[in-house]
Amino acid sequence: MILFRYLTREVMITLLAVSITLLVIVMSGRFVGYLAQAASGDLAPEVVLTIMFYRMPSFLELVLPLSLFIAILLAYGRLYVESEMTVMSACGVSTGRLALFTLAPSLFVAAIVAWLSLYASPVGIERVQNIFQDAKNSSGLELLVAGRFRVDDKTGRVTYIESLTDDRQTMRQVFSAEQTNTASGTELSVVFAEQGHIDINSDINGRYLVLDNGYRYIGQPGEQAFQVTEFEKFGQLIAENQDVQRRYTKQDARSTQALINSDRLDDKATLQWRLSLAILVPIIGLIAQALSRTNHRRGRYVKMLPAFLIYIFYLVILNAMRDAIEKENISEQLGMWWVHVVFGLLALVLLFGGEWWRRIRYRQTSGKVK
Repeated sequence: MILFRYLTREVMITLLAVSITLLVIVMSGRFVGYLAQAASGDLAPEVVLTIMFYRMPSFLELVLPLSLFIAILLAYGRLYVESEMTVMSACGVSTGRLALFTLAPSLFVAAIVAWLSLYASPVGIERVQNIFQDAKNSSGLELLVAGRFRVDDKTGRVTYIESLTDDRQTMRQVFSAEQTNTASGTELSVVFAEQGHIDINSDINGRYLVLDNGYRYIGQPGEQAFQVTEFEKFGQLIAENQDVQRRYTKQDARSTQALINSDRLDDKATLQWRLSLAILVPIIGLIAQALSRTNHRRGRYVKMLPAFLIYIFYLVILNAMRDAIEKENISEQLGMWWVHVVFGLLALVLLFGGEWWRRIRYRQTSGKVK
């Protein structure tokens, strides 16, 4: 019991340190991406932290398995390098008993990952999708910076405003120019207005740019025939960012219960993926235990590269099977389960293969001696 507490403490302390490090790295990358969207006017700045909070479960469900894998490699590797594992083995701690000790923290982490992937992550992704699809938060001209030209990469529209009111709801001295290709050539549309604001249409969940007291010029550059329109109020529908719709699949945001009740292949593939994230945790825990074997001459980092390759290979195959199920290239009954069986057998071979081989050789040698 003392050894169990000691080993578990070593693994969990290392797990906590590695998880925090990886989480900071992953979240920093996503946070910078969201800040870039906010700076370019594609996202309201006040929702960035809210999005990061809702994305936390989906980050953790991927970070925790990898963190456990690294934690076991580092913790057990140190014990092998400092000959503590040798002492434990001499005291009667077998590979099988050590595997049981390893499964305890692994199953604890697997339970957390299961809760994250089956419940918390879908809820978080659904909330994030709602934020991105909210007309008040995404792809808004109201987020223009005063005194700076902004070019829309999708439509090519160039927009400039001279100033914003203190509440950032009204734009002063608005300029907008956009080119469109017509049958007769390139047509340029230029709009000047004294002021403008964004009007939210709740019926269609869409937004309009409403301009007041201005002029609109339409014509071909170099030609004298221009259509000039003076207006008191001019409205233009703002095209929503379609990339938001593709940011996540709709299955990622669906509840696990909805996936269970569905007959769609993509739903079944998503359900198997969520379950697989929890199933792989104890398997990679055993693989990490096997690959952590080393000595003070080789160091505890000698098997890091092959260990990471096995882990990446495991995830890549699972992801490939998810796509294969959706495309009907593999039976849903076979699905991802065979991958876990293969890597589970690999873990057993890495752990006990040497002992099994020695026993077989011993029996063969004993038979020849007789």
